Amino acid sequence: MRIAVTGREGQVVQSLLERGPVAGVTVVAVGRPDLDLADPDSVFAALKAAAPDLVVSAAAYTAVDKAESEPVLAHAVNGAGAGAVAAAAAAFKVPVVHLSTDYVFDGAKPTPYGEDDPTGPLSVYGASKLAGEAAVAAHAADHVILRTAWVYSPFGANFVKTMLRIGEGRPVVRVVADQVGRPTSALDIADAVIAVGRTLAARPDEPALRGVFHLAAAGEASWADFAEAVFAGAKARGRTVPAVERITTADYPTPARRPANSRLDGSRLAARHGVTLPDWRASLDTVLDRLLA
Repeated sequence: MRIAVTGREGQVVQSLLERGPVAGVTVVAVGRPDLDLADPDSVFAALKAAAPDLVVSAAAYTAVDKAESEPVLAHAVNGAGAGAVAAAAAAFKVPVVHLSTDYVFDGAKPTPYGEDDPTGPLSVYGASKLAGEAAVAAHAADHVILRTAWVYSPFGANFVKTMLRIGEGRPVVRVVADQVGRPTSALDIADAVIAVGRTLAARPDEPALRGVFHLAAAGEASWADFAEAVFAGAKARGRTVPAVERITTADYPTPARRPANSRLDGSRLAARHGVTLPDWRASLDTVLDRLLA
C-alpha cells in the first residue's frame, strides 16, 4: 500500500513516516509548497504525483486560539482545503482518511461522545473542522473521518513537550483541571490509520466501514491529570519536576473556548474496523522514553 499524507511537519505525518515502513507500507508526505490547502488548485497535481493507494488528509490549520482572529483562513484550509483533498482522492478512485477533532462538540454531554451525537463547536477552529468533515463527505463517498483528541508525540509542538519545557526550574505549574479528555499518541493514530486503510482496500464495497469514527486512547484524564502523569514519568527518569496546581478554565481564559468534555467513544471503530488504542498512560510512557532518553 502506498499512502500519500498531506503535510510535512505535523505529528501524524511524522508518525506515519516512521510507522509506515514498520507496517510494510510506503508513506509519501505531500505539503507546502507543492500542496497548499489554502490554494485548492495545488492539491490535485501534488497528490496525483504521489500515485497513492490511500490519501490521508492530515494537514490542517491548528492554531486554535489564533483562528478566532483568522476565521477566513481557518475555514479555507480546514473546510475547502479538506474538500479539495477528498475530491482528488475520489478522482483517483482511492479512499481518503480525514483527521478531525473533538472540538466539533460543545462538551456539555456528561458521558463520552458517540459519532451520532449532535455537534456544536464552540470555536472557529472547531467550526472549520466540522465544515471540513462535511466537505470530505460531499466530495468522496469512499471516506473515513477519524475524530481524535489531545494529540501528543515525540514530534512537533504538543502538551507533553510543553509541560516538560515549562516545568524546568519552576516549583509549580498551573494546569486546568475541569476539562477532561483522552490523551492520544500520534504514533497510535498512525498505526490505526494504516489499519483502517487496509480494511478499506480489502473491503471496497462495505458501507459500514465508511463514515465518521472516533479514534482516541483508552482511559481519560483532565489536563491536570495529564500534566501530573508527564511529571511523574519525568521524575521516574531522574528529572526534577514541579508540582501541579489545579485551576479552572475560568482561571486560564483563552480566545477560543474549549469543550469541558472531550471524551470520544471509540466502540464503533473497534466493532467495524477492529481498531482499538492502548491506555493513554502506556503510550505516554513510550513517548517519554524517547523524549527523556
